[in-house]
Amino acid sequence: QVQLVESGGGLVQAGGSLRLSCAASGRTFSSYAMGWFRQAPGKEREFVAVISRSIGSTYYADSVKGRFTISRDNAKNTVYLQMNSLKPEDTAVYYCAASSAWAPMVGYEYRYWGQGTQVTVSS
Repeated sequence: QVQLVESGGGLVQAGGSLRLSCAASGRTFSSYAMGWFRQAPGKEREFVAVISRSIGSTYYADSVKGRFTISRDNAKNTVYLQMNSLKPEDTAVYYCAASSAWAPMVGYEYRYWGQGTQVTVSS
């Protein structure tokens, strides 16, 4: 069992930055790929970024590539999402999730989910 708790969301102006954190319980954090997803009002949940287990390969949605950076600290059981150059269209609830697969980009590959943190970008 893995429990995930996100933090770091908030209100920011367009062009600003935020860093989301996701703290995981359990002693097997390093064996999971960790992903970030988001869901805006009236829209389906979408993939944002993933970092693989072991070597920490990273993959991003085209919409955030070059602006967002995912990283992990296995000693702290934490995954981060650094978000720069934020745009109003980045407004959403952001969720972190854990998967036993390599580095999945689809939600159904993830077994554990956090409760989400709201990110609002004003124009």
